[in-house]
Order: sequence, then structure tokens, then C-alpha cells
Amino acid sequence: MIKAVLFDLDGTIRHNDPRRFDVFAAQAAQLGLRVREDDLLRAIRWEHYYWAISREYLDDHARFNGQEDGFWLAYSHRQLVALGASTAQAVELAPKMQEYMDENYEPRSVIPDDLPGVLETLNDAGRKLGVVSNRREPIQDEVAELGLAAYFAFSLASGEINVWKPDAEIFLHACKRMDVRPEEAAYVGDNYFADVVGARRAGVMPVLYDPREVFDDPECAVIRSFVALPRVLGVDGVKQGTNTPTSPRGTTIATR
Repeated sequence: MIKAVLFDLDGTIRHNDPRRFDVFAAQAAQLGLRVREDDLLRAIRWEHYYWAISREYLDDHARFNGQEDGFWLAYSHRQLVALGASTAQAVELAPKMQEYMDENYEPRSVIPDDLPGVLETLNDAGRKLGVVSNRREPIQDEVAELGLAAYFAFSLASGEINVWKPDAEIFLHACKRMDVRPEEAAYVGDNYFADVVGARRAGVMPVLYDPREVFDDPECAVIRSFVALPRVLGVDGVKQGTNTPTSPRGTTIATR
């Protein structure tokens, strides 16, 4: 039986509204880049791959060493290529795109409407709950600001132990903190490359949260909304929950 349920933070229990990718793709189209539906899907998958501590991310992080302007300019170039831009187009558009995003992108942090009721159901059913994120800094304060601290026994940022998803060790560390064996835990996340791959390496049950149907055949349990999660875990009776208002929050080098 699953005794503990671990959740990813960014893109799973916390979302940027609007999503950075959506704003970026719309502005690229405004600047003349032809973006087709298959380009969008490919670029969204690339975005997930990049943030799963990919070689490209590690190269960029080492190259810019905390210089956020340079990092995000390079990221804009890569994202334009993922959207179908030629090398020449990406070189031309990347500075314009980054200037636009710097000046105009101010998302709110929000949680899915159905999340609180599901967390309450899982708590009532005796499941231990935790949050595990690839953030560099501790996330306890942010979980509290989202109004979710009461649901979770603990939270863990990769930077606290210097281990990053999809490395199995962060999942194993979390299981020890929750006092469960890996096979008694599930991990819910939106990023196949970081969350599903990492959980599977650790022997933890992966559950892919994929409301936009980004990934084909991930070979694990998939949910489009949180109301489906209790059934996947063998728990019934989802309670009604409401979203919790939160303050605006921008993206940083540590988040997607």
C-alpha cells in the first residue's frame, strides 16, 4: 500500500499564471515566427527536458555562473530554436524576446482549484504528504504562502542536500524522512524527465500530472487533474476544496 505521497512544487502544486511558455510563444509569433501546433508541443517537451538538469542546463548554469541576464538570453535562444526558429532567427529574436519578457512577464503564483480537497482526502486517509523540488533554496516559506503548509509533513529543496532530480538519491532521502520504504511511496510531478524517470530509478511509484497532455505513453500512471489522484492511489472520497489567493511572484533562475 502507498503510505506516503510526495509532490513536485513548480508546475504541479504551484503554477505561474500566465505560464511563461505561453507568453513567450505568443510573443514570438507576434514578432513573425511561424509557430505550428506540433512546434508548440515539441517546445513544451524540450522545456521539461531542459529543466530536468539536462546537459544544456548544466552548461548554461556553469557558463553564466549566476548572471541571470546572460542565462535567460541563452535560454530564450534555445527556446526559439525549440519552437522552430532557424539559428539566424533565434540570434535576431532572442534579445527582443528577453527584453519583452523582462518588462512584461509578471505572473501570479496559483494552485489548482482541486488540489486542497485532494490533499485533505489523502491526509484523512492516513497518507503522509511531502513536497520535493529542484529549487536551490528551502521552500517551506513558499509552501506556507500558498496556504498548503498544514497538509505537508515536510518539504525538501534539492539545494539543501545538493542532489537534483532525476537523481534517485533525492527520492530515497525523502522516503527516509517520511519513514517509508521506496515501494511504499508515490511521487506526483509534471516533468517526465525529472519526476517520472527519477522516481522510477528510486523504486518509487511515479504519477505524471499532465493536464496539457504533453507526454505520449509515459508508461506510468497519468492524471489530468488532481481529483483523479486518490483513485490512482486506492483512496476514495475526494473532498471539496477552494483555491487560495496568493501574491504575485516572478520566475527566477531556480524555477521554470
